[in-house]
Amino acid sequence: MQVISKISRQKNNAERYNIYINEEYAFAVDESTLIKFGLTKGKVLDQFEIDEITYEDEIAKAFNRALNYLSFQMRSEYEVKKKLLDSGFGEAVSLEAIRKLEKLGFLNDETYSKALLETRKKTAKKGPRAIRQDLIKKGIDKSTQEKVLETFTYDEQLKVAMGLAEKAVRSNANKTPSQVKQKIQDLLARKGYSFAIINDILDQINLEREDDEWQGMIELQGMKIWNKYASKYTGSDLKMRVKQALYQKGFPIEIINRFMDEREHDEL
Repeated sequence: MQVISKISRQKNNAERYNIYINEEYAFAVDESTLIKFGLTKGKVLDQFEIDEITYEDEIAKAFNRALNYLSFQMRSEYEVKKKLLDSGFGEAVSLEAIRKLEKLGFLNDETYSKALLETRKKTAKKGPRAIRQDLIKKGIDKSTQEKVLETFTYDEQLKVAMGLAEKAVRSNANKTPSQVKQKIQDLLARKGYSFAIINDILDQINLEREDDEWQGMIELQGMKIWNKYASKYTGSDLKMRVKQALYQKGFPIEIINRFMDEREHDEL
């Protein structure tokens, strides 16, 4: 016969209790488990009941570990499960703790996904494709992904993407429209925006340059290109390669010709 002979509160954790059976330490339980099973001194337990109690207590420990993990920031079910498994809890125990967290409202993948969406679009300025990858990494199921991403409307995507594009224009004032266009395309694609959004942005954004701006750009970029090729080529070969390089960068032919004329004059 297995009889509880003593119950004592742990010194380092006031919410856990040591259970003694027949005067010997048997196991420890959380206060919630103690109450749930009505554990008191003199209570008789069989092995099945002891196994049930220890299993329930393992769930309680997993629940508390997960709750502590969630106290720092929101997490997905996948993240919480991985944390519990890595901490040594079994699959069944981890799933029971997760179900309890969900029932109490501490864990909800849809709520988590909506919060992640808002954070990514406001701080990282990410588009749907990039956010989807973040959701996949967090173990969010496909139906939840679709439901949450639908809330990121086309107009809102356009607004966020335009902010990125305008910043790119400002930081590349010494580049040609062709170069800036490429940078915008690369940036928005990298951020996860669709081709439709990118094309709309490029149609709307102003990339025109005034004559004095063209002159400043070609003096800066043209001299770099000239010096680069001048160490290898001379005469017509040098001029041809410089012209080709400037044309590829998006400089108008009349601006290129003017620059080349000035270079020829300086060479005399």
